[in-house]
Amino acid sequence: MNRPEDSSKEWKLIEKLVMDLQKEQRRTRRWSIFFRALMFIYLFAILWMVRLPTDGLTGENEGGAFAAVVEVTGTIAADQPSNADLLITSIRNAFESEEAVGLILRINSPGGSPVQAGYVFDEIRRLKETRPDFPVYAVIMDLGASGAYYIAAAADEIYADKASLVGSIGVVGSGFGFTGIMDKLGIERRSYTAGDHKGFLDPFQPERDDEKAFWESVLKVTHQQFIDQVKLGRGERLRETPDVFSGLIWSGEQAVEMGLVDGLASSSQIAREKLGTEELVNFTFQKQPWEELIGKLGVSIGQGISSILTQQQWSLR
Repeated sequence: MNRPEDSSKEWKLIEKLVMDLQKEQRRTRRWSIFFRALMFIYLFAILWMVRLPTDGLTGENEGGAFAAVVEVTGTIAADQPSNADLLITSIRNAFESEEAVGLILRINSPGGSPVQAGYVFDEIRRLKETRPDFPVYAVIMDLGASGAYYIAAAADEIYADKASLVGSIGVVGSGFGFTGIMDKLGIERRSYTAGDHKGFLDPFQPERDDEKAFWESVLKVTHQQFIDQVKLGRGERLRETPDVFSGLIWSGEQAVEMGLVDGLASSSQIAREKLGTEELVNFTFQKQPWEELIGKLGVSIGQGISSILTQQQWSLR
């Protein structure tokens, strides 16, 4: 049989199909090798990581008495590391430890949700009743404001550095109003609600005096709840002035004078002088390394599969 001429359209089409098929086979082999290697690394890492402690603690102790530490860092919110569930779990673990002689709340936070802070405050008060001989100290580092101070108020005593920022006992509800710029741009807002005040926080609707007064009353109630808990925690040590609950923030040195904190000291100093130990064990709940690894590998595998599917879609076009 005679070979078709190279210039013929049929031969070029066959040649292109064969080359595309070879490229696709090589691509498939490469991805197969990649995923086999990735799976091997994945399984090996899991087998190695499961040998690590799985109690969520970041500290280790070789035996003997120690001061338990729970860190309250960053924003206090349900979707943040400093949320009520994780903080309460950490604090409970500290109270349940027979070797721990006390708890230090190491705080460096601007505050956050009054709900999350309230949960933690109430749980600390409850746990203190179950173990009265287990002292709780709060140590404010750079910042202990708003909801963070709310939590600190549950401690038996509060300490800070002379330059720490302490206080901000207040509640804020803020937003934006875009009605003016919408009028200038000729944009009409269309919102359909059932209920006269259902959209009262809508930034695209004009502010109403009755709704503003209502929202301020909600904030005042929440503020009073905050004030009551601070008074409950601090008792007669608190020197009430017109400014103490105004939302202002003070240095650690000023906070001592106002009765917001009991003195100036660090975590290690409190452990040494108040709890009689040099050992600090961090009970702050954290994800285990193998959990983070699984998450990262899961993302990598997902991206790889997505890439393969994308390439296959392009090759079919």
